[in-house]
Amino acid sequence: MSGPAVDVLTFGEAMLSLQAEGALSVGGAARVTVAGAESNVAVGLARLGHRVSWAGRLGADEPGRLVRRALRGEGVETRHVTTDPEAPTGAMLRERRVADIARVQYWRAGSAASRLRFAHLLPALEDGARVLHLTGITCALGDGPLGAVREAADHARRRGWTVALDVNHRARLWTAADAATALRPLLGSVDVLIASEDEMPLVADVDGGPREEEEARRARRLFDAGVGEVLVKRGAAGATRYAPDGHPVHCPAQPVPVADTVGAGDAFCAGYLSGLLDGLDPGRRLRRATTTAAFAVATPGDWEGLPHRDELPLLDAEPGSALR
Repeated sequence: MSGPAVDVLTFGEAMLSLQAEGALSVGGAARVTVAGAESNVAVGLARLGHRVSWAGRLGADEPGRLVRRALRGEGVETRHVTTDPEAPTGAMLRERRVADIARVQYWRAGSAASRLRFAHLLPALEDGARVLHLTGITCALGDGPLGAVREAADHARRRGWTVALDVNHRARLWTAADAATALRPLLGSVDVLIASEDEMPLVADVDGGPREEEEARRARRLFDAGVGEVLVKRGAAGATRYAPDGHPVHCPAQPVPVADTVGAGDAFCAGYLSGLLDGLDPGRRLRRATTTAAFAVATPGDWEGLPHRDELPLLDAEPGSALR
């Protein structure tokens, strides 16, 4: 019997991204690229040598063609991408407004991604994968995408795949209460849950007790719901892994000059899933995750600075080194 077609399957919203160094209103020039949480993870995994498929839905337009070309150029499988002839590919504008403060605007209402349905994903799901990677962003796009995520998670869980969920809450897409209502029913199908410190309350309530133990109690609540392991992202403070049968494992962040924090969480996901696929122990998985996140932070762009596998040791070099 043949194995799964890819190591990782993911899907969601990828869009045209205009990145301006100054205010667009005064004629600031913008760089054209693509962006999207799941597509960022797909690129990160492909650069680390894994077989990965992105199965989102795009418009029949030039931004949609750009997304396909960019992902194919990075080695991401796109043959299960679907096209909506009646809806556009979404778009975003990121302006570096003052100092290191960026402002982001989105055009995603009525986009092709918001019209994604489970039926669009069936060919990719039937091909098989070892890991299904999901994010809360897709769930926030509407009832159709949320239903697709739930059915895809159930499909993967029944077939023994590993299901990873990055909470990835976006307050401009939906409220915390709506996010909690939508995401908590997914927990029974999730093996790897990834959240920042401030996202943990969205997926796990706790009742009283010492505040310093609150996070661990939330993790235990998630284990009771069926989650296999919990990863808490802490930005510059690193990350922590909780598991039902062991002590928490913490890994510090790699110290790097900060160029752009957008995409760091997606890079973290790619690094951790890569370590999981490679059979690394939890500490080494976290180390790979914080390393890939550091690459993202140290370079401009959502995914452009993500490392190839042979580049992972670069951050071990002395600052300012020239590798000859």
